[in-house]
Amino acid sequence: MLLGRQAPTTGLSACPQRHQAGRMNDAGWAERVKRQADGLPQSGWVAGFWLKGWWRWAVGSLATGLASWATAAHLLVEAESFEQLGGWQLDTQFIHIMGSPYLLAHGLGVPVADAQTTVRFPALGTYRVFVRTKDWVAPWQAPGAPGRFRLEVDGVMLAETFGTRGSNWFWHDGGLVEIRRLDVRLRLRDLTGFDGRCDAILFTTDLDLVPPNDSSPAATWRWQFRGLSQAPQPEEAGPFDLVVVGGGYAGCCAALAAARMGCRVALIQDRPVLGGNGSSEIRVWPQGGTRRGRYPHIGEIVEELVDRPSQSPAPVGEWNDAKRQAILEAEPNLSLFLNHYVFEVRTNQSRIEAVVALHTRTGQRRRFSGRLFADCTGHGTVGYLAGADHTVQVKRHLGMSNMWRWEETDQPQPFPETPWALPLRMKDFPYPVAHHGQWFWESGFDLDPIQDLELIRDYNLRAVFGAFNAMKNGDGRDRHRKARLEWVAYVGGNRESRQLLGDVVLSREDIVQRRLYPDGCVPSTWDIDLHYPDERFTNAAPDNPFISRAVFERVVDRTNGYPIPYRCLYSRNVSNLFMAGRCISVTHEALGTVRVMKTGGMMGEVVGKAASLCVLHDCLPRAIYASYWKDLEDLLQLPGAARRKTVRSPIQLPTQASP
Repeated sequence: MLLGRQAPTTGLSACPQRHQAGRMNDAGWAERVKRQADGLPQSGWVAGFWLKGWWRWAVGSLATGLASWATAAHLLVEAESFEQLGGWQLDTQFIHIMGSPYLLAHGLGVPVADAQTTVRFPALGTYRVFVRTKDWVAPWQAPGAPGRFRLEVDGVMLAETFGTRGSNWFWHDGGLVEIRRLDVRLRLRDLTGFDGRCDAILFTTDLDLVPPNDSSPAATWRWQFRGLSQAPQPEEAGPFDLVVVGGGYAGCCAALAAARMGCRVALIQDRPVLGGNGSSEIRVWPQGGTRRGRYPHIGEIVEELVDRPSQSPAPVGEWNDAKRQAILEAEPNLSLFLNHYVFEVRTNQSRIEAVVALHTRTGQRRRFSGRLFADCTGHGTVGYLAGADHTVQVKRHLGMSNMWRWEETDQPQPFPETPWALPLRMKDFPYPVAHHGQWFWESGFDLDPIQDLELIRDYNLRAVFGAFNAMKNGDGRDRHRKARLEWVAYVGGNRESRQLLGDVVLSREDIVQRRLYPDGCVPSTWDIDLHYPDERFTNAAPDNPFISRAVFERVVDRTNGYPIPYRCLYSRNVSNLFMAGRCISVTHEALGTVRVMKTGGMMGEVVGKAASLCVLHDCLPRAIYASYWKDLEDLLQLPGAARRKTVRSPIQLPTQASP
């Protein structure tokens, strides 16, 4: 039993809307259930049930249960709303799978600092505590439960250890606590440093409650447990001329190009940094040639944003996320919304009217209305939610990478044994020369590239930690006594998921035969590059290889590039939707050349300029090719730094334009 202590001096949560408590508003549910029962058809089994009077007992019992739940006190604490995250990371990659951001104790084998917050309870009394979590290695029946953590309530540590069971997200029962004052301090205490995870904490005075476990981002329990009778209405953030979703190179360049051509632009990014796979979180170096072909100024915006690291992955100091953010924030026509995840798309017939996003720290919902939308998410999320035609390569698709770095130190360094990781020896993986595990630490080739993403990421972590365990505690220990694990990406580098279909679906045959489309505009200089499991390293994990090899088909003119058609950059059935980046209208094989970041950024530049013409001429993306192609060509010939205040203002050229 947990007893109350002296109230802490710290204030309440900085994100109080996510620490919400309440009694269920509908205490009249019991009476309504009885009234609804009176209207049931008296036939078949219902009639027998009814006439024998059993319904009175059953409905009475149900009504009693509902009334108990309705009058109980609840406190739901979303983990992402903690005032101080300590060493825990906010993971937003899998909201579409499990319904929410969550906190991740990614300490590389060293327990991270506590996350902590102050909450206010709705009433004093005895509460049952639930923590929504999982044992992240349980899908493989691996021993050891590496993600263990505990919960401290008002200075007293609960006896239960969380993260020890459950292969899926579930409510882990933490027992009973006695709350004797309203303001209480909570702490999450990581025990291992190996990726324990917490989604939410629920306190309830209904001691028999079994919490619902709907994993949708719009799950009703998330607002019902806050005492709300309906989902909160989103705040209106628009309207905008163009709403860009996704803050990688494609999205940043689309937003900048449109804003500089006079559009009012919103850029929505679900992470705290910009750059996508080319950010400090993932550290893939940007590839692809720019400024060539028919429109040699295309790529200049890309070059403003690009990092030039010495390795991939390079040390964190070689990645300049702040530079990208400063460039976008300097544009007067552009509004940047970091830490916002789009989970709903509102349509009217074949057009998108708005997208709805939640702030990944506060849970605040915003509605972004617009004339045009650009899906630069990589996963084709906006298009999918809008009902856009799309394809998914189910098997033998490109995988996800989680790269890593290690370093030599002056002193011996410990590293815990990892019995739950892949049981690897030094011969089972390519030695990480130059202190980094590169792009080929990749898996998930035959798993669902959207719904299995968390599983793929976690498997990659098991591979990386298993490899470093071999270096430190296995047959490589004599050479690596002073080695320290410096960095492991917990945000996965994705390559392939959905392809949104446009009026042209670019194919391998188009590229091999060098078929030239009249609207070819984005030069793709990367060879067709597809990844497959590397047979040299499949013995250690034959069912799910974790090392890949690249197979290049060298059919692309790397000097001038293959010009990707404009008609690959808008949806064929969602009339006001553009797309840029790796979710454009191509086949699996053609994706092998167009998917690299600088090429995706150039797609964004074309989309942004096309959007400005849509606003100017009050038309949709398809009409640009049909009726205004010459106008777009004129804009594509302009320097990337050219700008105008509105779509009808004169264009101002930079004083020192690139040649």
